[in-house]
Amino acid sequence: MASRLRDWILLILCNLIWASQFVLAKLVQEKMGPIFATLLPMALATVCLIPLVHRQQSRRSEVHPIGTADLVRFAVIGVFGQVLAQLGVTWGVRLAPASNAALLSLTLPIATAVIAYLVLSERMTTVRWISFGLAVAGVLQCSGIDWNDLRFSSGGVLAGNSLIMVGVLGSAFYNVYGKKLLHRYSPLEVLLYSYYAVLLCLVPLTLYLEPESLHIVGLFGPKVWLGVLLLAALQYFLSMILFLTVLTRLDAAQAGLSNYLIPVFGVVIAAIVLGERLTTRMAIGGLVVLGSTLLITVYEEHYVPRMAAAAASRAADDS
Repeated sequence: MASRLRDWILLILCNLIWASQFVLAKLVQEKMGPIFATLLPMALATVCLIPLVHRQQSRRSEVHPIGTADLVRFAVIGVFGQVLAQLGVTWGVRLAPASNAALLSLTLPIATAVIAYLVLSERMTTVRWISFGLAVAGVLQCSGIDWNDLRFSSGGVLAGNSLIMVGVLGSAFYNVYGKKLLHRYSPLEVLLYSYYAVLLCLVPLTLYLEPESLHIVGLFGPKVWLGVLLLAALQYFLSMILFLTVLTRLDAAQAGLSNYLIPVFGVVIAAIVLGERLTTRMAIGGLVVLGSTLLITVYEEHYVPRMAAAAASRAADDS
């Protein structure tokens, strides 16, 4: 009982850290562009991961060499998973409220289901398509559409929400595609090698699109450096290690249920730190997204199998 309680406390801590990303990413961009704001903390986290992975590998009798095919897979998961996920959210909260990112994170389970259907050929049921449609409607509601004349009240917010959704899709792709690599590599190895791909992608992008970034590092104030260090130490390093540790003792489905704490923590943190206000329109959009998520998680995962089992039982009795 005590160990299970400890695991859930660790999961709550992980979700609190992930929810704080939206506010921290907004704070660090006061002095730097979105690309460098993504690159810098991830580079620091990579440096911290290297000795941890090497220590893990030294304890194993066999270490799998990275072949050409796996190098391509790590490049794919790094660019289309990590880069899109982290850069999308970081750039998105530059244009949209951080509380929007917290609410839109509710679409992650649905996005994962859709990408699993496309990548792994997992079954995409009618309930999942309905849930996906509701999630899109919730996203549009959070974007501030004037439904009377179909004009967007804020193009910047819509662009920010779109980038945040790209980030959600990147996270979902990382979770789904990572299954192929976890058969040969440990979770920490997958994390580190995908970070290598991120650095190989973001370093040239930073030098080309934000060349002034390296020259202004010395001008960062304490608040910016605090945000960078918290992102590196908590978001990209500690939270992932804690989550992977808990996954060794809990089912993934059980741990995944805790992700619904992210929007709750995210909205509260945004209100406290940034003074953002949760509008009625955003709340309605968030409730629609929550409804779509509950439809695919609670209804499909629990009630649909029971209904199918009951129908099968009735058919057996009739025969």
